[in-house]
Amino acid sequence: LGADLATIRADPGQIEQAIINLVVNARDAMPQGGTLTIETATAGAGGSVLLTVTDTGSGMTGEVKAHIFEPFFTTKEPGKGTGLGLATVHGIIKESGGEITCESEVGRGTTFTISLPRVRAGVTPIADRWVYDDLPRGTETVLLVEDDGDILEIALEVLTRQGYTPLYAADADQALRLSKDHPGPVHLLLTDVVMPGIGGRKLAEQLSAARPEMRVLYMSGHTDDAIVHSGVLHGDLSFLRKPFTPLGLARKVREVLDARSP
Repeated sequence: LGADLATIRADPGQIEQAIINLVVNARDAMPQGGTLTIETATAGAGGSVLLTVTDTGSGMTGEVKAHIFEPFFTTKEPGKGTGLGLATVHGIIKESGGEITCESEVGRGTTFTISLPRVRAGVTPIADRWVYDDLPRGTETVLLVEDDGDILEIALEVLTRQGYTPLYAADADQALRLSKDHPGPVHLLLTDVVMPGIGGRKLAEQLSAARPEMRVLYMSGHTDDAIVHSGVLHGDLSFLRKPFTPLGLARKVREVLDARSP
């Protein structure tokens, strides 16, 4: 890692997601093992900040490399990849004002280079962090469906602290059973879009048949455009992008619950 790097302006969670996606791809390209290298540097005198992820894996042909950032393009076997990983990385870097390029040679490996603009203005630390008392509150019952344990834990903490009554499930089947056994109302379904088995969209349709007054808020870690493009989400639906902050989650939940009925 480079010393005395310049500052960039970006969402830490999104940059972390971009790095993880690149690292997972590098791992998959080295099934027999290899070397993964992550480097940072400043390009030129006061130029951009560079982040490179390099593997010594199988590499790509020029034809494959030309399509790698397209949503749903994948060379992996069915069920092994969504084709959204690099599309997500591309979207995050573009949103951060940067560029991403790829150099690859069959049998020699691949290097992804991310270039992000430096911020020349000084950085002012935030004096007081937000506290839960600052977040919107409520008393409604929320059915939370999320297969990622870390995200589930964070969302549960936020909902509980803010006064909601959360019911939680790790997948759609468990959520359907919870809804059937719950005697009271469920005011909001907060569900991941892409899950093993039944996805969030079909889950919402099945639950709404029995609970027509229930509101629905979808979550996804994929780029908004990719999710909409896939047809998983369409129409006037509420969407929360992951990773989210406690404030972002609390505001969106309150916004959906307070919206006027169609």
